Amino acid sequence: MLTLPPSVRIHLAVEPVNLRMSFRGLSGLVRQRLQEDPLSGHLFCWLNRRRTMMKILFHDRTGYCIFYKRLSRGSFQLPSVPEGATQVRLDAGELALILEGIDLNSARRRLRHRRQYAG
Repeated sequence: MLTLPPSVRIHLAVEPVNLRMSFRGLSGLVRQRLQEDPLSGHLFCWLNRRRTMMKILFHDRTGYCIFYKRLSRGSFQLPSVPEGATQVRLDAGELALILEGIDLNSARRRLRHRRQYAG
């Protein structure tokens, strides 16, 4: 399970990208496509066209880090995406479920109190 502080936001890009890109290319996509600051410390997730590979880019105050996962079988299942959206905001639990291969559309979320953060 991922343990991230609540201040860290997780952005999942809806459009697939060429995952041969590395730090410079992905940070450029964060600025251009997602209109975000790649140095913010937030996580930016990208999938390939077949959704069999995912890269997560983040900056940890000393430099960029990339987490890269390639599935042996199957594909990553995206949560429901609003019409025209370029990205979906996730929480750490949702990202962990996606990385484990669980379809969020068929999973049920129990009702809980959820603090709304500004920003």
